Amino acid sequence: MEKSDKKTILVVDDNQDAAYTTGMFLELQGYNVHTRYSGQGALEAVKALHPDLVILDLAMPVMDGYQTATQLRASYGATLPLIALSGYGQQEDKRMSSQAGFNAHMVKPVDFIALIELLKSFLSNQPAN
Repeated sequence: MEKSDKKTILVVDDNQDAAYTTGMFLELQGYNVHTRYSGQGALEAVKALHPDLVILDLAMPVMDGYQTATQLRASYGATLPLIALSGYGQQEDKRMSSQAGFNAHMVKPVDFIALIELLKSFLSNQPAN
């Protein structure tokens, strides 16, 4: 990928090891990756970095992933793809993710092959920011 063609992904997880691991995997796949460790950090990063897609953990202190997604939808509308990546995998959790504005919900531990396919489906026709 040319540098200008790289898609930018924001990975947000209060577990820094999880954020780092996901971020490193995505970088190896050719994505430009930024990591943050809180909902507030996510809001600030989206404003500053204009990512092409955001991957959010749900269980974060202070501002959880549901609240963060709701605020991102209020500020940026439906154009920014949001993926929930969480240990929460019950039907109720998935329903709440959808209600908060997430486009997809994946359960930890992440299936990296499925994650890449999902990213491709959201980013294939989208110009890089």
